[in-house]
Amino acid sequence: MEIDISSIKRISEKNEDENWRFRSFLKNRSSKTVDAAAHELYRKFSSEIDCRTCSNCCKVISPILDEKDVGALAVALHLTQGAFKEKYVLKDDEDDGYRFKTKPCPFLRNNGCSHYEHRPKDCRSYPHLHKTNFNSRLMGVIENCSVCPIVFNVYESLKNRLWHR
Repeated sequence: MEIDISSIKRISEKNEDENWRFRSFLKNRSSKTVDAAAHELYRKFSSEIDCRTCSNCCKVISPILDEKDVGALAVALHLTQGAFKEKYVLKDDEDDGYRFKTKPCPFLRNNGCSHYEHRPKDCRSYPHLHKTNFNSRLMGVIENCSVCPIVFNVYESLKNRLWHR
């Protein structure tokens, strides 16, 4: 199991072509089989890796916030939605929502979320490995291999388990 983010970035870069070949391989596999393996590995690695030792997702990814996310954070910060939007987010027309203006996340404190109870749905769901249809989200998975130790270890383990090179 690899948890050092600099090693994960380096290995992900080195394995980029292999990761894309494995993606092609997975696309032709049963989504039920791939989901079962991915979910099992996700449970394993998420129980062994404490996200707060890394918090790299909060440092390098911009989650998409919808109006409910904006409203919840605005209330938590005692701001109007308009004031919250002006101070913290930009409209993201491509994804039909908002993204934080800055990286790292403005609410990241000591490798944790200072407004954890009100964090956006995109943050709650990350790294999205618990969802079904893993095969349909492989581009995002590959992108997140260099960001998240859990994603990295799941994808590498899937290669070892399913791919007979």
